[in-house]
Parts: sequence; C-alpha cells; structure tokens
Amino acid sequence: MRDVVLYTLLSLDGVAEEPGDWMFEADEDVFTNLAGVIGSQDDVLLGRGTYDYWVEYWPTSQVQPFADFVNGTTKHVFTSSRPSLPWSGTTVVDEPLVPYVEELKHGRGGDVGVHGSIRLAQSLLVADLVDRLELVIVPTLAGSGRRLFTDQPSLRRLALTKATRSVTGCVFLGYQRP
Repeated sequence: MRDVVLYTLLSLDGVAEEPGDWMFEADEDVFTNLAGVIGSQDDVLLGRGTYDYWVEYWPTSQVQPFADFVNGTTKHVFTSSRPSLPWSGTTVVDEPLVPYVEELKHGRGGDVGVHGSIRLAQSLLVADLVDRLELVIVPTLAGSGRRLFTDQPSLRRLALTKATRSVTGCVFLGYQRP
C-alpha cells in the first residue's frame, strides 16, 4: 500500500501559512531534506488555492529539487470547477476526498505527497489518511497565520522516525503511524 506523506514547513509557534512571509533563509540542508522526502513520491494532492498559486510559478521555475519533481508528477487537484490555467500532469478531482485518496493509496506507485494546501491537509488528518508527517520547523515566531494542527478529532500517537537539524537551525522531524 502507498503512504500519504504530508510535508510542511512550520514556524515555532505552529503557523503553516505562506512560509515566504516568515522563513528567512533556506540552507542546503533544507533542500537535501526535501529531496529525500519527494524522492519516493509520484503523485501529489493539492487544493485549488495552492494549485492556483503554484501554477503561475512552478511550471517555469528552476528551483530544485522541487521544480522538476512537481512538474513531472501527477497533481490531483481537489476542486469543484476546472482551473483556468492548465498545468501538465494535472487531474481535476471533483469527487469526495476520502474514497478518492483511499483508492490512490491502494493503487500502484510510490508515495502520495501533500505539499501546501492547509485545508486539504487538515481534512486528510481528520480522516486519518496521513501515514507520515515530514515537518520542517523553522526557528521563527510568525505570530499569526493559519495553523495546520487544529480541530483534531481524537488523540493519536505517532512514532518519531527522524530528528535532525540544519546549520541555520531548522529542525527536520519525521513521524509515522505505529
């Protein structure tokens, strides 16, 4: 079975919204960690807001390793209407989230990634469809912004699989369901 892997950047106070506003420097360790996470993924789940934001940047970006990855990966976009800008490899999903993701998990291929898309990530967490969390904790207090971990329905125990740090103080944490 394929794993759903949620990768996100978080400030020390738990903000996940637009790290461009509070992530001051990304060192080589951040990109090396990202390459390790995306190396096993061949599908990505996106919400419509993230798709609309990313479609104007990533198709022509040279920022590696993410540009080649996201442009060469099947992107499953959860929306009720067709996006106005096309992006190669995009599948529009207008059916319920849970059965769609469960079917993806039971299909062939590598891991299924979730990048950005806070509301989608929260829905996947509530539905208990996330198998692994890959968190990058940035040494910044953002103060305000949307947080990833809100309204969790019940206590869940996770197993720590990774805990390392970068030269600039970012902490890389990996967790999975036991």
